[in-house]
Amino acid sequence: MGEIVQLIQNECPTNIERILTNGWQDTMDKIQYWKPEGQQGQQAEQELATKMLQIQSKRFYLDVKQNKRGRFIKVAEIGADGRRSQIFLALSTASEFRDHLSTFSDYYASLGPPNPDNVPDDGKLKSEMMVKDNRRYYLDLKENSRGRFLRVSSAVSQTITRGGPRTQIAIPAQGMIEFRDALTDLLEEFGTDDGGFKGDLPEGRYMRVDNKNFYFDIGQNNRGIYMRISEVKTNFRTAITVPEKSWARFRDIFADYCDKMKESGVGAGGGSSSLSEGKGSVMAQVPSPSSTSQQPNPNPNLDSPLIK
Repeated sequence: MGEIVQLIQNECPTNIERILTNGWQDTMDKIQYWKPEGQQGQQAEQELATKMLQIQSKRFYLDVKQNKRGRFIKVAEIGADGRRSQIFLALSTASEFRDHLSTFSDYYASLGPPNPDNVPDDGKLKSEMMVKDNRRYYLDLKENSRGRFLRVSSAVSQTITRGGPRTQIAIPAQGMIEFRDALTDLLEEFGTDDGGFKGDLPEGRYMRVDNKNFYFDIGQNNRGIYMRISEVKTNFRTAITVPEKSWARFRDIFADYCDKMKESGVGAGGGSSSLSEGKGSVMAQVPSPSSTSQQPNPNPNLDSPLIK
C-alpha cells in the first residue's frame, strides 16, 4: 500500500483515476483466479459416485473418484468414536476384492459359534493377499473378544512392504455380503478396467550397499509404466521416478560409467559382490574398497551414485 500511495502522490490529478482503476482491476484479477491450496486439490479430484453402509456401530463410505491418474475407489471407515481410517483400491483391485468377499463370506458361514478355547494365537482364521503394481493388500478374517471381522490392510509405502506402517479397515463379518453387494453395484456402473499395461509387471528388487538400502519398484498410472528407485536409511528416505521410455538411456549411461571406471582400475570390478536372487528380489552386498574406507569422503553429497 505504501508504494501505491507514493505513486499517486507523484502523479498529476488527471492520471490518478486511471491508476486507481487499473490497480483495482489487477487486484480483482488476482482474487478471481487465485484459489487456496486445499481448494485446488479438491478441484483436481472429482467424486463420481458414493455409497454409505451402516454395519453394526460402523459407517462405511465407498466413493468412486477420479483424478488425473484415473479412477479408483476410496473406502472410508468411521468408527463409533468418530475415528476414521481409509484404504484406496484400483478398479481392478476392487473387483478382485469383491470376489474375495464372497469366498470369505462362505468360509465364515461354515464356521460354528465362536469358541474362545479354539482361537489361533494371532486370531487369524483365514488369510489372502492381493497384489497390484507391487502394492500388496492383506485380507485377514480374524476373531477377538468382540467378534469376527475382516481386516483389509495395505502398506502406506509401495516400496516398503514389510514391517512398515499400514492403512487398514475392519469389516464386521456379518456385513461382508452387504459390503460385497455395494461394491458390485459400483463396479457394474464404472467397470473394472484400469487401462494401461495389460501384462504382469516385474516384481520389485532390493539391494544393500554398505548402510544403505535401495529399492527398485515397477508401477504404472495413466501416463504409463515407471520405475521408482528409493534410497532408504534409518531416518532418511528419498526416491526418483524414471519413465519406462527412458530406461534404456539410463542403462546406457550407467554402463558407460561402469566401463570408464573399469578402465581406470577402480569402481566396477574393483570390489567384490555377492548376489542371491529369491522370489522377485535381489540382494547385493558391496563392500567398499579398502582405500576408500581409510579416507573420508571429501564430498558427502556424492555418497550416493543413484540419488543426489
